[in-house]
Amino acid sequence: MPVAPPGPNTPRLIQTAHFLFGPRRFITRMQRRYGPIVKLGTAFDPNFVMVFDPALVKEVFRAPPDRLRAGEANELLGPALGMRSVLLLDGEEHLRQRRLMLPAFHGQRMRAYEDVMRDAADRAIDSWPLDSEFAILPSMQQLTLDVILRAVFGVEAGPRQDELKLRLRDMIEPVSNRFGLLMMVLMPRFGNNAALRKFEDRRRRVDELIYDEIERRRNAPDLEEREDVFSMLLLARDEDGRPMTDEELRDQLVTLLVAGHETTATGLAWAFDLILRTPRVRAELRRAVEAGDDQYVDAVAKEALRIRPVIPGVGRVVRGGPFELGGYLLPEGTEINPSISVIHALPGSFVGPRDFRPERFLEEDPPDTYTWIPFGGGTRRCLGASFAQFEMRVVIQRVIERARLEPVGPRPERVERRGITMVPKTGTRAVLRERREAPAAAEPVAAQG
Repeated sequence: MPVAPPGPNTPRLIQTAHFLFGPRRFITRMQRRYGPIVKLGTAFDPNFVMVFDPALVKEVFRAPPDRLRAGEANELLGPALGMRSVLLLDGEEHLRQRRLMLPAFHGQRMRAYEDVMRDAADRAIDSWPLDSEFAILPSMQQLTLDVILRAVFGVEAGPRQDELKLRLRDMIEPVSNRFGLLMMVLMPRFGNNAALRKFEDRRRRVDELIYDEIERRRNAPDLEEREDVFSMLLLARDEDGRPMTDEELRDQLVTLLVAGHETTATGLAWAFDLILRTPRVRAELRRAVEAGDDQYVDAVAKEALRIRPVIPGVGRVVRGGPFELGGYLLPEGTEINPSISVIHALPGSFVGPRDFRPERFLEEDPPDTYTWIPFGGGTRRCLGASFAQFEMRVVIQRVIERARLEPVGPRPERVERRGITMVPKTGTRAVLRERREAPAAAEPVAAQG
């Protein structure tokens, strides 16, 4: 059985440039030229394979976690997230952290955060200039950071929240910068240089506030009554009755910030770009919001994440001997990357894959967990997937209720890679033509799982 799948002989530095400046075109070209599994190499990783077939994605997601390790594939994020982050762990330690965190993101809990999300949306809408061009993405970044700080960190508005917000944005800047991840890879190779010292200082300033908040929160008299994720993690206990350590708490909180802030903001910016440029969907969305049809709004968010996935791929590292996939025996240490962007655009999986058609998620045979994978899959599916989808729905509903927006320019936004995310190049530029008053609060609705 052959070991190496087909792939280009292009030097790694050139392939790195393709991934930084034109990843969608490059990856699509590789899939068309070499087939469903392709060997590539960059400055980040000299030897990895990309997978473009849902059947192969299913094999990857269903493989034993000790054979394909997702935590090891995420080590690049270790300097920011911390080595106890649930994203970087494998095996029993990953399962322990996941079990401790999962109850905080159960579907029934989302209603507790709805008012926070709606209030943040109202502040964003109220900040938009009337009849002037502006970028939606920065507004969504501010919105999702506000939601994270209130719903996850449980820090109320005020000087403490402002300072935490400032320090967090400084620390995660490398992750959201086009060249940031490359620098994080290269910095350790050149020792304790100025760039590395600057990043470590920013991380230390964040840690000071977070560890202080952990101590304050442990002693809070209302800890057991609080509904924020931070407080629930403080109260969580594993099967042996052990709580999270301060280090584990810090790493999970920063992980939730990085994984749930920039990504959700980008998903919302892409959703509005698609909505504003598709009159049929915009009209149907307004009808659905007025009728209280949450299912259609959910479908809009899902279809936006399909056409414009925020994260281009997910990774698994082969351990425990060679791994057979797609007719190849991949050696230990190989990283396998299912390509989200290509999987989401396969004509064999989607009729008219380039069409923005939310209805495909309301049909009898909607996309499944191997053809629609914006949050990864298997036992490593993103813990905050339900939180992100709920937040997108709440924000989209509120904007449709209160704002009449028009797109700027005749063409959709171009895709640009910034750190780990694929963002609209100019931030989804729009013009606000009308802003309506916020509707009165509705009566509480029974929570649904």
